[in-house]
Amino acid sequence: MLKSLLPWFVCRYLILLVGKILVQENLFNFKFLSLFTLLIKEVCSLNFSSTSNSSTMTSSGAEIINGDKLVLRGLKFHGFHGVKPEEQKLGQKFLIDVDAWTDLQAAGISDHLQDTISYTAIYSIVRDVVEGAPHNLLESVAERIASTVLSKYTQISAVRIKVGKPHVAVLGSVDYLGVEITRHRSSVVQS
Repeated sequence: MLKSLLPWFVCRYLILLVGKILVQENLFNFKFLSLFTLLIKEVCSLNFSSTSNSSTMTSSGAEIINGDKLVLRGLKFHGFHGVKPEEQKLGQKFLIDVDAWTDLQAAGISDHLQDTISYTAIYSIVRDVVEGAPHNLLESVAERIASTVLSKYTQISAVRIKVGKPHVAVLGSVDYLGVEITRHRSSVVQS
């Protein structure tokens, strides 16, 4: 096991050493350091290709997923979700953001729609869930969107779904309150 970890330790040591030298010599440049780090990772064969969908954690515990993704921002729909009777009777506006990680290289090269996933297909899933059957919790709305996208499109390795309520009864001014979930293909629960 130690033998398999040795390249990892060597690469990490080299990255830290170069960073320390750059800082000491007043040559610290984020762009240079990022490029050098990528070079070291490639040389050390740590499998960090540009189209991989690996993930890492930040110091605050937030997940960063690397790789290509489809991005849908600011989708707005009227739905009837919530635990209060007036929310289920009158409904309200919901704001949705979607990130869907998938390899976009083939589509980038071919310039053919059949080599990717259409944004409108994901948009339709979101619309159907938000405008469809009511859910008590935003968590449930987000989970339904995520599981439907991952179930329907096997080439998507992970999704991040953000669901927001801009008109919520709180004392104070807010843009919106909501939830954000990230689901990986391995965590899909069949419903």
